[in-house]
Amino acid sequence: MEPLVVDVVYFYPKENAQTHNTVKFEVVNEENPTVTIVRRGQPFNGVVRFTRAFDENEDIVQLVFSLGDKPQMDTQGSIFLHRDVVPDKHAWVAKILDVQGDTVSFEVSTPITVPVGCWALRVVTRLKSSSAREFYDFDQDLYILFNPWNPDDQTYMEDTALLQEYVLNDVGKVWVGPIKTTRGKPWFYGQFDAAVLPACMFMLDRAEMPFHLRGDPVKMTRVISRIINSNDDAGVLVGRWDGQYDDGTAPSEWTGSVDILAQYLETQQEVPYGQCWVFAGVATTVCRALGIPSRVVSNLVSAHDANSSLTVDKYYSETMEELDYDPNNPSGADSIWNYHVWNDVWMARPDLPPGYGGWQAIDATPQETSSGLYQCGPAPLEAIKQGVIGLGYDVEFMLASVNADLMRWRKDPESESGYSMVDTNNYHIGRMVLTKKPYVFDPLGDEDRMNITAEYKHSEGTASERLALMNGVRYSERAKRYFAIAGNLNSDISFNLREIDTVSIGQDFRITVDIENKSTEGRNIKAALSATSVFYNGVKAEIVKKVEGKVFVGPGKHEEVSILVKADDYLPKLVEYCNMKISAMAIADETKQSWADDDDFQILKPNITIKFNEDLILEQPATAVLSFVNPLDRALTGCEFRVTSAGVAGRTLRLAAPDAPPHSLVSVELPVQPKKLGTINFVATFKSAELKDINGAVSVEVFEG
Repeated sequence: MEPLVVDVVYFYPKENAQTHNTVKFEVVNEENPTVTIVRRGQPFNGVVRFTRAFDENEDIVQLVFSLGDKPQMDTQGSIFLHRDVVPDKHAWVAKILDVQGDTVSFEVSTPITVPVGCWALRVVTRLKSSSAREFYDFDQDLYILFNPWNPDDQTYMEDTALLQEYVLNDVGKVWVGPIKTTRGKPWFYGQFDAAVLPACMFMLDRAEMPFHLRGDPVKMTRVISRIINSNDDAGVLVGRWDGQYDDGTAPSEWTGSVDILAQYLETQQEVPYGQCWVFAGVATTVCRALGIPSRVVSNLVSAHDANSSLTVDKYYSETMEELDYDPNNPSGADSIWNYHVWNDVWMARPDLPPGYGGWQAIDATPQETSSGLYQCGPAPLEAIKQGVIGLGYDVEFMLASVNADLMRWRKDPESESGYSMVDTNNYHIGRMVLTKKPYVFDPLGDEDRMNITAEYKHSEGTASERLALMNGVRYSERAKRYFAIAGNLNSDISFNLREIDTVSIGQDFRITVDIENKSTEGRNIKAALSATSVFYNGVKAEIVKKVEGKVFVGPGKHEEVSILVKADDYLPKLVEYCNMKISAMAIADETKQSWADDDDFQILKPNITIKFNEDLILEQPATAVLSFVNPLDRALTGCEFRVTSAGVAGRTLRLAAPDAPPHSLVSVELPVQPKKLGTINFVATFKSAELKDINGAVSVEVFEG
């Protein structure tokens, strides 16, 4: 009998994609798809055709699946084609479904813990009566991904409807900006783009993640948090926060993740530049592409606790001048970010005691090292909420991010430690934790905002919230010392820094402090008020205005001190995102009672509106108009819009716009030709020399012609 030689192997990419929830991947929708994408622990179908008729009694067919260049026990599946097979969720199984002459239809099942990635297949054939083997190497890509739809998968989500959002939604929003003016910045994840899975494989290889560990979502997400920043191992994005981005793309200009991942894959170099929401947006794309449920989380008023004290410390001189360093921590000062963005990923945690599965926090922004590398998480939200800091990974850092106490210290030669505590009102850390609400996308409003603060912490000021933080403090010697001092403050004057709600760009604003003397004697108060432009990570850029003075407050009396900040004072000194910090400090001559407080707000800018002059019809050219009104008393120069959508050629377009006179309409026309039916999203950003970080988005229906 002549040997059995394989002519062709085919894996029905479109049909398998239907049952495996992978039908949205672009490559399986091509005319003749050559890439198969399936999920683990679930059968998929294939067919093999030989150069002669298949004889079940004489021919032996072996399928050898392998991952990586050095297959071993966990990264190789070697199975014989049989008619009668016993299903086994922990094993590779191949079952003959039908034999038609030279063609055999079969079904393959993979173990529920199989490592994810791009698998190779070799078909080995021989006759029962001979030891001579024939080999056939399948030359197309076969991706096996996590399967959160399968109850046996570690990423399984009981409420599978939520997977429409956390795995299959390719657009979302990231909440950025200070607490009072936070707004959702639309972001195009694009996890189904043809460049994304190859980019994921490339970055895992560059991170040197062992193939046999790639089935464990705990280890996988920890590696993802490390390789999305470039700090240790030439990862995807270079972080930069100083406003100097001319040799790359400014973080505020990105509209989504695909351009970043495509550039990384193509150049094999780190991509400049990212900030927290860019790291988090790319992490979501990677997790969703691989099948790990993921969401972007924004913490408004976020602590960076550099010395593990579960406090954020600010230092002042004897006369209440703010010091820019931490005398007790040379390795770096604690800081408070207006907001910080990271990710939650969903999985069971068999490596921890029961009760810590579900959402886990990972943070891809490089802030502090963990086990010597810039990686963070996965930290169970339940452990963060209860203050259980001994569990893996990085619960302590995340607990401080959402729940540290702000402590202020004044140099005081009479105090034993050299510092005395400064009275402070209520500048809480972790004021609000936000994510996008499932199933809703509201490009211009906030209907899609979901407050998940209660998943991270007990309500501020409740006994449970104090207990969780103190639970963390109990494990930390350094934190114990801090909290011991906080117990005893004497204060007979109350100070209040009035909050500023909203200021539109070009408007003046006023800083006011109310002082009330509750004692029976008059008090001389030295006060300082300042407005400073700041980067969103809390680093000061320039002082816009500062005033110091003395005021006498009689017994039982109320006084106020204030300064007016004009648009001409702040416009030349604004930095990206237009964040302002107002600070007030005061000290009483007689009692040395000292007080300090800050407030952050953002100078508000207009949004881009995106309008269509007609209904969008499949494959028909149409025009979108992008516009907003220049809010400034000066012209805008060097204007450019950047738009990402499935409806534009080449995915992302950059459009120059003419200079815009003061208070005039800035607008461009965008040619559109939709390639698919249903809802498509447009995400836009705008920059000019005078005004940056203007955003807009729209969802629009495409109809049949």
